[in-house]
Amino acid sequence: MADISLNRKHQLGLKGAKAAADKMSVRLNEKFDLVCTWSGDTLNFQRPGVNGQMMVTETHMQLDVTLGFLLKAMKGPIEKAVIENLDDALATGKPAATKTPAKPTTAAKKPTIKKP
Repeated sequence: MADISLNRKHQLGLKGAKAAADKMSVRLNEKFDLVCTWSGDTLNFQRPGVNGQMMVTETHMQLDVTLGFLLKAMKGPIEKAVIENLDDALATGKPAATKTPAKPTTAAKKPTIKKP
């Protein structure tokens, strides 16, 4: 049974969600030295004392993390870091809103006063 289990809905599509999962895995690798590998649409990760998986679909991400005995005491800070990284990866992975291009503006020029 997972010690940390998170489910997030997203609107990134499968490709965008996988990119967000990759971004998160890089951050968590830097912070916790996790080894991550993809198996289809599931990102598996592990290191001594931690293992888990993130299942990615068109509309959801399910993250399950199992902590070893010694790391269970650190569950709170680990869960907080995972939540922050997951939410940040999903927020920054959102597709940019389509904007209509703004018309170029020209700065108003001061009238030139010609002296005779």
